[in-house]
Amino acid sequence: MNTIRHTPAPSRHLLSALCAASLLLLAACGNADEGGPAQASQVAAKVGSNEISVHQINQVLSRTPVNANSKEAVQAASRQALERLIDQQLAVDQATEQKLHRSPDVVAQLEAARREVLARAYLQQVTSAAPKPTPEEIRKYYQDNPALFSERRVFNLQELRISNATPVMDTLQTMAKEGRRMEDVVAMLRERGIAFTGGSATRSAEQVPLDLLPRLHALQDGQSLVVPVGDNATVIRVVASRSMPVGEDQASAGIAQYLGNRTAVEVMNNEIKRLRAATTVTYVGEFEQAAAAPGETAATAPASVTEDPKKEESNVLERGIQGLK
Repeated sequence: MNTIRHTPAPSRHLLSALCAASLLLLAACGNADEGGPAQASQVAAKVGSNEISVHQINQVLSRTPVNANSKEAVQAASRQALERLIDQQLAVDQATEQKLHRSPDVVAQLEAARREVLARAYLQQVTSAAPKPTPEEIRKYYQDNPALFSERRVFNLQELRISNATPVMDTLQTMAKEGRRMEDVVAMLRERGIAFTGGSATRSAEQVPLDLLPRLHALQDGQSLVVPVGDNATVIRVVASRSMPVGEDQASAGIAQYLGNRTAVEVMNNEIKRLRAATTVTYVGEFEQAAAAPGETAATAPASVTEDPKKEESNVLERGIQGLK
């Protein structure tokens, strides 16, 4: 699923790196007569009759980790970016010479990329005005989620993933409540000829799905729970755990990022709903029947633009809190 996400503003260090790279490249690309001053140029290289600009290099650098405090690192990253752009331009020249840019498949891909860039630019403009989380909101989220922060634990887990668990679901629930060992569960499954896979893992609280974390956090060492998923199920046993709390000051940056992204997703979804309500959308052919099916609504944002907010929130929180460890 292609998802348009709100991209945070470049950090101060990144902007410093880009500025430094620009100055270095402008100086390197200047044309100087012997004994005369160098003339700054926005051109970094020429590939045949085509030019590669400093702006193009800065675009590459904006997506590349650069140590802005090191002049040598910025210079090296700039040169590498330039070499990649030269290689790219050589391939583009050959594609153009062979008229690949006119092939239906390439034309379709170029149009799809154009639509994606334009849609992302608009939604980024919309979400850039979203309100930032207040210190009170950050503090409240910290206090409302002790399993992630003040009571954060790292779990050593055993897991059994069971295919077609329906016939034994009640038995699995009973064995989990009784605190039975995984060996007992395995023996029962083998006796009944039910397929399963197993494994062990160490997971910190932020690596557990948010909807599952409260249930897992409530378990003591040696206890288990069963997570049904359709006809299948997963049995999770807490072999051991250890407390590794995260203080409010340490967690604030991750929480702010999460809350900010959650607000951006809500703003994005609301804007798409507003646009759909204000625009006539007509489905044609087989899609007309699908659109009229029960449960479908015209105000639902298309999957190509937005994603399930809960999934987005979970992903964002994991990225935010991972940096705290």
